[in-house]
This record gives sequence, C-alpha cells and structure tokens, in this order.
Amino acid sequence: MNAINIIPFVVLIGSFVINMPIGLGMMATGITYLILNGFDLGLFSDIIMSNIQANSVLIAVPLFIFTANIMESGKVTDYMFTFTKALVGKRKGAMAYINIILSLIFSGMTGSALADASGIGIMELSEMKKDGYDDEFSAAITAATAVVGPIFPPSIPMVIYALLAGTSVGSLFMGGIIPAVMVCLALGVYVWFISRKRNYPKGKVFTKSEFFTYAWKALPALLTPVILLGGIYSGVVTSTEAGALAALWSLVVSIFCYKVMTLKKFLEAVKKTVVQTANIMVMVFGAYILSYMVARMNIATGFAAWFSNITTNKYIFLLLVNIFVLFLGMIFDTSIIQFVFLPLLLPLVKALGIDLIHFGVLVTLNMLIGFVTPPYGILCFITSSLSHVPLKSVFKEVIPMTIMLLVVLLLVTYIPALSMAIPSAMVR
Repeated sequence: MNAINIIPFVVLIGSFVINMPIGLGMMATGITYLILNGFDLGLFSDIIMSNIQANSVLIAVPLFIFTANIMESGKVTDYMFTFTKALVGKRKGAMAYINIILSLIFSGMTGSALADASGIGIMELSEMKKDGYDDEFSAAITAATAVVGPIFPPSIPMVIYALLAGTSVGSLFMGGIIPAVMVCLALGVYVWFISRKRNYPKGKVFTKSEFFTYAWKALPALLTPVILLGGIYSGVVTSTEAGALAALWSLVVSIFCYKVMTLKKFLEAVKKTVVQTANIMVMVFGAYILSYMVARMNIATGFAAWFSNITTNKYIFLLLVNIFVLFLGMIFDTSIIQFVFLPLLLPLVKALGIDLIHFGVLVTLNMLIGFVTPPYGILCFITSSLSHVPLKSVFKEVIPMTIMLLVVLLLVTYIPALSMAIPSAMVR
C-alpha cells in the first residue's frame, strides 16, 4: 500500500467520524480511490451494474421490506397480542413471556429488530406497565426479545450476507430457525427465574372457547412464515419468489381477512418501502465499489495472511471472530460490520473449511447481540425512549439477558448442527 492509497481509508474513517451515512461514505471512499489512481469514473457505474446483474437475490430485499410494512397494521398487532395472551395463560410473569413469543411471531412476518422494538414494543411496554412490571425490566426485555427478528426468517441481514458470501438465502433462512428458538428459550429461562424472584404477576385465564376464537382470528397472519418457509423448503419457489409470495399474502390478509388496508395505508407502505430499500441499496452500491478497491489493493489477501499467523485452528478463529464482531457491534451498526469488515473475513472462512451457512447464522446472531450491548445498543435506546426510562437503567437490566444470549451464541458457534440440521435435511 503506497501513500496515495492511504487517503481513501482516511476518507472512510472520516465519514464514520462525521456520522455520514455508511453507503455514502463507502461511495466517497471508492470514488477517491478511482480518482487518485487515474481510473475513469465511468468504472463506478460499470462495477455497480455488473454486480446487480449477477445478484438477482437483491430483488428479495424490497419484497420482504414491503411485507413487513404491510404487516405492521395495528389490527394485526392486536390479534397477535390477544392470541399470545391466551396462549400463555396464567403463568407468573406472563407479560414477559408474551413479549418473547410476540417477537418470535412478528419476526416471521417482519424480520426486523427495529420494527419489533418500535412497533409492537409500544404495546408491550404499555401492557407491562399496567400489570405492575418494573419499567426498567420492561424496556430491557422488549429490547432483548427484538434480537430474534432478523435471526428467524425472513431476514434482511441474511439476504445481505448471502449476497456477499454467494450462499443460498433459503439455506440461511432455514439455518436461523433453531438459533432463533434457542434465543427465545434462553430468555424464557431468565424470565422464569426473575419472575419468581420479583414476584411478577400472573396472566389471565382464558377458556378453551376463547383460545380457539383468538387463534382463528390470528391464523391468517400466523400463516405468513408457514407459507414463506413451506414454499422455500418444498422447492416450489426460490427465496426471491418467496418474498413476492409473502408480499402478496400480506396484502390478501390485510385487505380481505382483517380489512385494514386502505389506499392511503397502501401508498404509505409503498413509500416507506421505497425509502428503506433505497437506504439499503446505497449501502450495497457503496460496498461494491469498496470491494473493488479492496480487491485491487490485495487487502483481503494481506489480512488473511496476517490472521493466519495468529491461528490456523478454526475453533480459535471462530472465537476470535466472535470477540471481534461483538466489539464492533458495541460501536457500529450492523451495516458497517457487514459491508466493511465481513468481506475481509470470508476468504479465511472458506480457507479454514467453515461452512458459509453456519458462519452466516452465527455472525448474524452476533451482530444482533450488539444491538442490546452498551455503548451502542440501539434497541435499548429505542425502548428507553418509548418507556421514558434512563438508558443506564435499561443497560443494567439487559446485561443478564445479554449473557443468556452469549451462551446461545457459543452453542451455535461450536455445535454447527444447530444451524445446519434443517438446511442439510432440506438438501437431502
């Protein structure tokens, strides 16, 4: 690396410092590199267009985002909430269990941690406050349960990882199912313990007739992940086609089953989808040009050689990666980790014979744990704001939950079958 090629990295670091959107920062870095090395700026568009043509999986991104925006209807949320209350019943700490189960259900429809925390999180916090739960605990458990959103399919981070690693989106989706359930079980164990220690209230008893009534009302929305995963698993549709199928089903449910979709709401969902998709696409385009720069400068090769000097043992490598990604997750958003640092690790992952599906699942889980880890902890910021609880109090309450999540991460890291069992069965 010569002195001239240091300047683009100064630009990249500077974009982080001034809080420039990551996509624009990567584009500015790539353009700086092209200019300093005498390349025609037309190469910028050539790189982007050639990569777009080679990655049809990008089409899935707006489809899953659209599905999430349609499913965020208030009436759908109400049906899910009532069904979950009937499912949990009179258990001690019922509202905390409901919080966990709702996050798992909504992850199958939205696949977004932020949508979970800021959407149904408002209802969860309100209901827990009515039942007498500590505000700090309510905010912490709402943040922690939202982690499951992008782990259980569908998942935008997994679509992006598949794009970067050249792996199957469907296999990644399937690989996230068991870890997502494990996250919920781990948090459920903590809720069981803390509910008895603090004597949190029991839930309401529902009759069998009431339960089946609420289950029937919730069924159309509950079928969304079933249709999505069933279509992929059966081989009837690809993951991209499954996104279109899920989007169509969400419209059918909202218009004909729950009758909540008006033209105004539809246009709002479309507008929101366009904006969110554009934000992601800017990051993707920036990543393409940054990857070209990294390849031209042989940085990935140098990084791999440097890391190989530390260890060639894949188990130690995975431990180091977990520490590295957790540290990054405390500081940066997942987009920075995925687009800037992950491409440097992928060649080493392949060289050490680590399955890319397994690695994708554990990295996604790792990045999401960063969402509830100080000092960044964006999910804690959201629930702190919604509940009007000091952030430091939320962080204090969320630490034991984060420890439970780290235990799940270690299990997923060193027991590959947890993330590979369902994808392997799908292949057979």
